[in-house]
Amino acid sequence: MNNQEIISLYETVAVITNQMLAAARIGDWEQLVVLESRCTSHVETIKNGESPVPLSGAVRERKVKIIQTILAHDREIRTITEPWMAQLSASMNSNNTERKLSRAYGANQSG
Repeated sequence: MNNQEIISLYETVAVITNQMLAAARIGDWEQLVVLESRCTSHVETIKNGESPVPLSGAVRERKVKIIQTILAHDREIRTITEPWMAQLSASMNSNNTERKLSRAYGANQSG
């Protein structure tokens, strides 16, 4: 891939991470998962197609700015999703504990 194609892919990832952030802000977890999959696909394309030769000049600066934007989106997405994930995990653990208790003690009450 040439430099412009690589920059274009990075820009696409930045757009997708911005869409992911919007989905996270409104709690649209299904859309977030769809976008995350799309983002992962683009990142894999970059990994497999980017030249090992370092960029120079304006192209390098553009790439750095795009990556900074992507990382900023990622930080904010994590800030939104980590508490939700912790709450979901706690809820799942609580439900699992309730099922175990029900199985353990519910069977003994049928006498």
